Amino acid sequence: MKARSTMESIFRGAVYRIVLLAVLFIFIFPFIYMVLGAFKNTVDIVNPEKLFSFKPTMRNFISLFERYRFAGPLKNSLIISGSATLLSLIVGLPASYSIACYRIRSLQSISLLVRVIPTIAFLVPVYLMFSKLGMVGTYRGIILTHMLIGVPFTVWVMIPYFQNIPKELRESALIDGASQYKVFGEIMIPLSVPAIMTVSVLTFINSWNNFMFGMILGNARTRVLPTLIFNFLSHAEINYAGLMAGASLVTLPVIIISICLQKYVVQGLTAGAVKG
Repeated sequence: MKARSTMESIFRGAVYRIVLLAVLFIFIFPFIYMVLGAFKNTVDIVNPEKLFSFKPTMRNFISLFERYRFAGPLKNSLIISGSATLLSLIVGLPASYSIACYRIRSLQSISLLVRVIPTIAFLVPVYLMFSKLGMVGTYRGIILTHMLIGVPFTVWVMIPYFQNIPKELRESALIDGASQYKVFGEIMIPLSVPAIMTVSVLTFINSWNNFMFGMILGNARTRVLPTLIFNFLSHAEINYAGLMAGASLVTLPVIIISICLQKYVVQGLTAGAVKG
């Protein structure tokens, strides 16, 4: 009986590992295919026999910077994503702290509602409004539209985190004569670093990958990387080699940030889910 139980345990473990590897392969293979394709020419990309056996080339990456002027959209994406993330934190952190501190459930519901509404629903009214204000094709216009997503997300994530910090800490500081601003800046913010890092990373990634607002509200001067990648697709042809190389470079910063800050992201996402 004991031997049979051991065999069943080994069998279940083997099946679990096989299924896990299969699922992992399904998710990772497209990324591997993209990276490998970045070092191939178009002929090798469409040839199944050249999947792993091919002569690597850097021509695709050189063409990105020389022919497609990759440096300009890269700078624009860094400016817009970084600014949208920073401004979302500046607006969202005090708002979420106030909602959590004073239990303003109506504003909490509004922040959740804004999160639920599809982003595309804001596109037409925002475009009409920005057209009248002369903000189409400007950095500030695109940054503000990215904040439509970043600020509600910041508020939505940070409210439960602030609520889980013992209220005795805030009350003790207030009794000792500290102002609400001092409590927020010197107590709440340092205690919320994991959650703030989580919000920063996810907001930056969302802004970095945003295609719709950059396509509609941007122009040649404010073009961002997702819209540049779109230029590899045309009615006449699809530049697979350039598309793979561009997509690899666009993905690279996100991967680096995620790997470097994954510890904080995990802490931030789990801490807000545990009632302290």
